[in-house]
Amino acid sequence: MVPLPAQGHLNQLLHLSCLVSAASMPVYYVGSATHIRQAKTRVHGWNPSTIANVHFQEFPPTPFHNPPPDPNQSNKFPSQLLPSLSASIHLRDPVYKFVAQLSSSFRRVVVIYDSLMSYVVQDIGSLQNTESYCFHCIPAFTLYSFHWEAAGRPDDVPAEAAAVLKEIPGLDDCFSPEFDEFSRLQRGSRKISSGDIYNSSRAIEGFYLDFIAERKITGTEKLWAVGPFNPVVFPEKKGSRTRHECLDWLDRQSPNSVIFVSFGTTSSLSNEQVQELAFGLERSKQKFVWVVRDADKGDIFTGQVRKSELPEGFRERVKERGFIVRDWAPQLEILGHPSTAGFMSHCGWNSCIESISMGVPIATWPMHSDQPINAVFVTKVLRIGMEVKDWARRDEVVPSSSVENAVRRLMASEEGDEMRKRAQELGAAVRNSVMEGGSSSKEMDSFITHITR
Repeated sequence: MVPLPAQGHLNQLLHLSCLVSAASMPVYYVGSATHIRQAKTRVHGWNPSTIANVHFQEFPPTPFHNPPPDPNQSNKFPSQLLPSLSASIHLRDPVYKFVAQLSSSFRRVVVIYDSLMSYVVQDIGSLQNTESYCFHCIPAFTLYSFHWEAAGRPDDVPAEAAAVLKEIPGLDDCFSPEFDEFSRLQRGSRKISSGDIYNSSRAIEGFYLDFIAERKITGTEKLWAVGPFNPVVFPEKKGSRTRHECLDWLDRQSPNSVIFVSFGTTSSLSNEQVQELAFGLERSKQKFVWVVRDADKGDIFTGQVRKSELPEGFRERVKERGFIVRDWAPQLEILGHPSTAGFMSHCGWNSCIESISMGVPIATWPMHSDQPINAVFVTKVLRIGMEVKDWARRDEVVPSSSVENAVRRLMASEEGDEMRKRAQELGAAVRNSVMEGGSSSKEMDSFITHITR
């Protein structure tokens, strides 16, 4: 497994590592020591013995500049991560040597690499008993949308998608110029892979998966949708010393009464926006768990971390119905808790697929990258979400009144109840897909059969 060194990417391929290792196959998860430590520290939902079956191959990190995130920059793309991403290209030689070493000991070596790590794995095709598979960390819908946009929005689109594609925002401000350059380097290094892997399910987007395969939009017709990668059931851990205190707080709340508010690991809110969000949550009168933390740096283990100021007296005023998390939160377990009934999210795919698999509707607040298109997928295609912030107004501060209105619509309205019902039905279908006989389970069996043929 060759993940991109950013949390949402590290996490997805570590989850996939656990799934593949269940087929009694040795799995090697490779990367810099810093980012492997990050992935292992933050993974949750898996039995520790499962992780024990995954081998971690750590390479010495290449030094890189480690700036803090800038919550006030106009473009919300996490530019502070670019030095870390750029440093990842130095893994090309050590990864090749490691794979070559494995290839001398095994009949076949299978390399699953993040689409944004193509540069690192470009040489392994020279090893005769090695195959590579590209992992796409976004849904097939969003991947198709990117290709459609790059092609100039042609009219040659499937009838089923024509209407919703008109809702897709342009890519202006989704990425930074420096990241665009990094992406071009990856695309230019990509050799034809043996197939594609998606953290998705045919229960979610079977039409778009089939369309991408038929049109060979990524250069191959072979693809496996084996998601969700994340666990969909959790062992009972009440009373455990390692259990996060927010889960104990959720235990004391009524079923379907709490909204979870979190904007992932790559988004930083300005002090003004934090204040407006706080007042909106307070005035909504709804129960909430709110993760108030800054975006990750390239190296999360060094340097100071900014702590946003909450309004004076806020904690005291909401102490009976609000829980503030300042550190790392067990998002998957929060979403899977019976008390959680909504998720205000930046719409990174990692967060979307976790919310979908737990049957929780989403209040969408995209920040950058694939998130604006993922938000359209959630609201217009799956119809399990409502908009908090329109991407067209991305430069504006969301006022407390808009936050209050969105929370009340999702948590305390007939519209929200209908959306929650749809989310729960989709969640059940997605969970069934990973059970024996389900579509994702069959695709995983197909993939394992294919690579062990």
